[in-house]
Amino acid sequence: MIIRNSIGKVYLACGATDFRKSINGLALLVQYSFDLDPFSNCLFVFCNRNKDKLKILQWEHDGFWLHYKRLEKGKFKWPDNAEGKAMGVTERELGWLLDGLPVNQPRARKAVAERIMI
Repeated sequence: MIIRNSIGKVYLACGATDFRKSINGLALLVQYSFDLDPFSNCLFVFCNRNKDKLKILQWEHDGFWLHYKRLEKGKFKWPDNAEGKAMGVTERELGWLLDGLPVNQPRARKAVAERIMI
């Protein structure tokens, strides 16, 4: 279960990731390839070469969660640009990706920032 109230940012590892890597290998990839802190309150999302499997690495106060999703049919609309780099997305964009949509949804309504009018 992804712990939503503690998510800071979401990063997609662009390109394909070797899915033989587990928690330690993915954490090292986050730390040394992307120069990010795997112990932060961020989600790190990885996709395999066939684009039909995802792994999400998440740190919770005393250990890592490794979420895994395998599609029975179809493929994820995984961004191919900037291979070998991390791409920051919003939780909403991650939701689109998990639902089979591309991260870029130009027709989607923009998020409205709440403001208190005085």
